Amino acid sequence: MEASQWRESVRNKKILVLGLAKTGVSVVQHLQALGAIVTVNDFKPLEENKDAQALIEENNARVVAGGHPVSLLDEDFAFMVKNPGIPFNNPMVVRAQEIGLPVYTDIELADKMTDATIIGITGSNGKTTTTSLVGEMLGKAASLAGESYVGGNIGIPSLDIASKAEADDRLILELSSFQLMGTDAFQPHIAAITNIYAAHLDYHGSMDGYISAKWQITANQTTDDFLILNADQMDVFGDRTTKATVVPFSATTIQPDGAWFDQDSQNFIWHDEIVLNRKDFFLPGHHNLENMLVAVAIGKLLGISNEEIKNGVSTFHGVKHRLQFVAEIDGRRFYNDSKATNNDASITALDSFSQKQDNVIWLAGGLDRGNEVTELADHMDRVKGMVVFGQAADKFAGLGQNKGLTAIQQVEWIEEAVKAAYDMSAPGDTILLSPASASWDQYPNFEVRGDRYIKAIEDLGK
Repeated sequence: MEASQWRESVRNKKILVLGLAKTGVSVVQHLQALGAIVTVNDFKPLEENKDAQALIEENNARVVAGGHPVSLLDEDFAFMVKNPGIPFNNPMVVRAQEIGLPVYTDIELADKMTDATIIGITGSNGKTTTTSLVGEMLGKAASLAGESYVGGNIGIPSLDIASKAEADDRLILELSSFQLMGTDAFQPHIAAITNIYAAHLDYHGSMDGYISAKWQITANQTTDDFLILNADQMDVFGDRTTKATVVPFSATTIQPDGAWFDQDSQNFIWHDEIVLNRKDFFLPGHHNLENMLVAVAIGKLLGISNEEIKNGVSTFHGVKHRLQFVAEIDGRRFYNDSKATNNDASITALDSFSQKQDNVIWLAGGLDRGNEVTELADHMDRVKGMVVFGQAADKFAGLGQNKGLTAIQQVEWIEEAVKAAYDMSAPGDTILLSPASASWDQYPNFEVRGDRYIKAIEDLGK
């Protein structure tokens, strides 16, 4: 069914939207705009529910708040649209499935609503960076007709972009496993799974359930579509099959039918063709090599030139607060990884600067939750100095001392940390904010902490 036909088909249909937040509000507004008769059900009581109140006042929506009355499903709804965060064992969802009522998430509707080309990107790690990178690259590709829109799990509701996209446009969607479970006919022309690691097992019940949810991205693809997969993880998917053309990528091995990274030449290669060099891409770390390879594959499948790929990614400095390149001042490169609020995240950051030529000044500390930090020691071989702050400052200073560091300075605020790190560093060094701690002892959230870090770097460069 063409998008125009589907849009017309929902006119005067009764539709139940389960759960609000940003995605649910977007679904309600767009379905109402198409003439659907929408009922909203949200668990939060109306007096505490600003989203529900606004929909009543501004959209004249019918809202049932303060619980999930299963009796509501006695009404003759055409389908339910579920907020992705609501699990499938929710009584409303269970009952809907018992009576044969289709249960979708927003991306199923986005696919039905537009004739634009859909590029779907999922995975355990890297999907936000990869989606943003692809959006930057395709947005600057002059050879492509139409517009490129980025949305989905990345924070921009999928219907907000699907509703304005034309047939010549592209939707670049970050997709969570939660969203993919609520699909029936969703069919991206290009799908990518960056990697698979254990995650959200409380939601999916098992690793097999989690992988099956991710594999749903290719369930409706045909031989005219493409599925980009990590060649180093093919065994993860077991005997699952796809009708799509599989495009492999690898940062470690040659892929003559896909995208790969040559460790010797430091080139990103498509089949046997050099696309760009590592020096053309700012983001550090092995994981970002893989993210870039997915972007290369998508760009080549869409027919854009190597120069367009290079131009599109050469100014991409990463997702804000996630190992984001901020600036180079006097030969020192500053990176903002304020979102690293635990050991695992900071391990990834430290490992991203593990080459012999790397020398790192590490900024760490924040809220002391009582957790141990000793496991970080094995990832500090390129750290030559530390600036520590916050409640956990003494703990991180002790970590550095045990590692044999002599250049350790304790400060109070992030602005002082930037100046201290600069004074401690030399040209060619990396200055890395990756706190391995939450921010709440000093800052409302990691975003504020990261923004103040960026501002301090800007002031330093003046």
